[in-house]
Amino acid sequence: LKSRPDYFHDLVDVIEYAGMNDVFEKEEVTFFAPTDFSINNSMKLLNYYWYNVLGKDSITNINQIKPEVWKELLSLYVIKGKYVAKDIPQLDTTAMDAYSGQAYVSYGGRAMNIGLVHHDANGIKYAGYRQLLYSYVNDFVVNDMTNAYVATSDMRTNNGVVQVIRLTDHKFGFSEKTFISKAIAAGIIDNTGN
Repeated sequence: LKSRPDYFHDLVDVIEYAGMNDVFEKEEVTFFAPTDFSINNSMKLLNYYWYNVLGKDSITNINQIKPEVWKELLSLYVIKGKYVAKDIPQLDTTAMDAYSGQAYVSYGGRAMNIGLVHHDANGIKYAGYRQLLYSYVNDFVVNDMTNAYVATSDMRTNNGVVQVIRLTDHKFGFSEKTFISKAIAAGIIDNTGN
């Protein structure tokens, strides 16, 4: 992550601020890495709500969000153990009864789903490229999930695997409402550190 500050500068800062360096440096994990774009968009939405709805002063940096909020939400993206695409069962969002991927437990204890989507090619079902789909499970019974497609997969580190989440459409915490509500409930630290 540190070798790609163009995508992960803020993420690296969030990991450090949340006190999770040891998880990423010493434990065997698979990390579904949200990009800075995702973090920054969620921060902008929080700031919009904080300033325009609540009339509070602007939130200007990640240190104004309490570390426990970052840790709780970052933990959604971490799975214990090393998993690459070939280890993951097939997932078809239109045929979940047949190809549902597999449930995993995130580092923070939340049920998540991971599946390998087999795209179609030239009219042939499942003959196209493969893409990991990492999902926050709202309800397993009705297959209600918030999905995050992986853009770059199977980046191996000394102690794990990084799967980079597609930057264009992912909200940090899987929902802007989740990030905003957790940050506000924990209390925003003002620019003076209070």
